[in-house]
Amino acid sequence: MKQTFYSNGKLLLTGEYVVLDGALALALPTKFGQNLIVEPNTSKKIQWKSIDQDGSVWFKDEFIFDEVIHKPFDAENSVRNTLLEILHEAFQMQPDFLLNATGFKIETQLTFPKNWGLGTSSTLINNIGQWLNIDAFELLQRSFGGSGYDIACAQKNTPITYQLIDNKPHFKKVSFAPEFSNHLYFVYLNRKQSSKTAIANYMNKQNEMGKTIEQINKITLSLLSNPDLRAFVYALEKHESLLSDVLETSTIKEALFDDFKGTLKSLGAWGGDFILAVSKENPTGYFYERGFQTVIPFDKMIIK
Repeated sequence: MKQTFYSNGKLLLTGEYVVLDGALALALPTKFGQNLIVEPNTSKKIQWKSIDQDGSVWFKDEFIFDEVIHKPFDAENSVRNTLLEILHEAFQMQPDFLLNATGFKIETQLTFPKNWGLGTSSTLINNIGQWLNIDAFELLQRSFGGSGYDIACAQKNTPITYQLIDNKPHFKKVSFAPEFSNHLYFVYLNRKQSSKTAIANYMNKQNEMGKTIEQINKITLSLLSNPDLRAFVYALEKHESLLSDVLETSTIKEALFDDFKGTLKSLGAWGGDFILAVSKENPTGYFYERGFQTVIPFDKMIIK
């Protein structure tokens, strides 16, 4: 019997980097996500196909069961290795899914372009968790690692606060639907860059992070207190300034858009994927002129 599973994508509004060390983060599930369609067959293999938002096939391969069980490494195919790692760890958590199976035809379908960075991996991991009835947070830690906020977004149809307490995820639904959402836009930067330097700077300051985390927590809570637009902008700019100092990295506005008439907030790893633009006027033309063609209004991106 064919089964279909779905998970939401994610954006992290506050707490990037510091969420790993217990900061209270505000995370937003997106209206875009990924489907996983599983159909049993008699191939004695896992026949896999991954489809991008435009209908193109971006990955296709087959895995014999023994590969999933023993996880051989293929130096030539990082995508294959990554998927095999996830399936292998899923098998470790739920061996019956292969030991009692005759084969599977599996298809993933993104509803956003995979290069957007909205959670191609996290939505896959959560879908596999649903399929095999295993803990997606544990599967994440066994395969990719990370804070897990993206798994929480995959599972919840509302904004959430997310925090690691004793390295365990704690998250709850919150109300976050700003009355000024018509002034909020998500802009795709279309530039993948290594964040190794920023991460290294962050890791070197672990002993100094207590005060910064406390300030980030206050900012997260302030955004949930129904601030007006002016207070919202102040909080975002304070957040950018704090992380800029910690990462020893220019803010995105300083680096790329110093003439932008509004506020810009990095989301997730600095320097790539999406940013949040706050502007009294629709900023689409401004970003188009500078080569950034994906500008999405808040209400078209975020599940509220």
